[in-house]
Order: sequence, then C-alpha cells, then structure tokens
Amino acid sequence: MKTILVAGSKGGVGKSTIATHLAAQAALAGKRTVLADADPQGSSTRWAERRAGLESAVLPIDASGKHPLKHVPDDTEVLVIDAPAGARAGELDAFLDVADAVVVPVLPSALDIEAIVGFLNTLSKVPRVHKRKLPVGLVLNRTKPWTQTSRQAEQMLEEWPYPVVAKLRDTQAYVVMTGLGRSMFDYRSAQVREHQSDWEPLLKWLKIA
Repeated sequence: MKTILVAGSKGGVGKSTIATHLAAQAALAGKRTVLADADPQGSSTRWAERRAGLESAVLPIDASGKHPLKHVPDDTEVLVIDAPAGARAGELDAFLDVADAVVVPVLPSALDIEAIVGFLNTLSKVPRVHKRKLPVGLVLNRTKPWTQTSRQAEQMLEEWPYPVVAKLRDTQAYVVMTGLGRSMFDYRSAQVREHQSDWEPLLKWLKIA
C-alpha cells in the first residue's frame, strides 16, 4: 500500500484540494483508493461522497479518532491522508509512522511561507524525516507565475532543505471541481491538460505517475 500524507500548519492552503486530486488520480489509474479524512471540516469526505457514483470512486473514512486508520481495508492500494489543518508534527504520529511521503502545500507569499516554518521545524525532528527515510516535498499552490510575488516565493523556498516538487497555478476550476466530486484528471480538454501538467512533477516524485 502506498500511503501519502498531505499536511500543513495552517488552513486555506489547498491541502484538501491536493489530497482529493491525488486520490482521484490513483482511482482513475485503477487503484483501490482510500481517502482518510482527519480534518474536522470534512471537505475530503464530502468530495468523495459526491464522487461515489463514478467508476473511479474513492472510499472516504473518518480518520479523526484515537485509532484513525483502523477502518482502512486490507486490500487498499493507495491511501491518501488529509491531515487536520494546524496540526504540528507531534500530533500526526499515527500518520507519519505509516506514510511513504509527506506533501506540504505552501502559498506563494512571504507571510504564508514564514507561517509554515514552525511546522517544518517540528517535522524535521521526526526520526524518519531526520534520517531521510521519509521524504517531504513542498507544493507551491495557487501560483501566478507572471507575478513578482510568486517568483520571490520560489526563491525563498529554494533555500530550504525540502524540495519544491510541484507548482500549481491558480484557477477557480479547482473550487468548481471539488464541489462536483471531480478533479483535473477527470477531463481531457486542452485547457485542463495544461493544469494537469503542473501535477506531473509531484506524481513522479511520489512514484505514482
């Protein structure tokens, strides 16, 4: 089973959007996919429920309890965990113990980057991360490549020990698709394919492409 943890220290950075897209991509590839929703907002669960009628449905489970992953079926091939917003690494032990990779969304502004420093510092103290046995990748989300702000954010992140494994461009399509239980991977139009290409580096880094 491939287990991907999507986590960050603050809400509103697109964590659930990234988690649902990774789950959709796996399901569309024919993998038995589970989305473990540990976020009290329940956005990932609602997305999966809207998707239930599709052939590429994703099974949502509540991962907010004391034993958050006890309901994961034995035949699961890909498990995507949507961590609670604001949680520090010490509160994610149950997920970090089983994760094969950690994806951390970051918004392209100096304030947002500074806000996630504390979370990354706590993450660096996790033994598996410290020993480089658990890879951590940053996803620069809602970027506007033509702006100076986005370029400055990229330069700031280049100085960090964790790689930027994807840069996702800003578009309202993500909001619309989340509301429909869909993802960029469900469509084939030329405009959507441009945004799909933003995900390719992340999928290769996760070794699920």
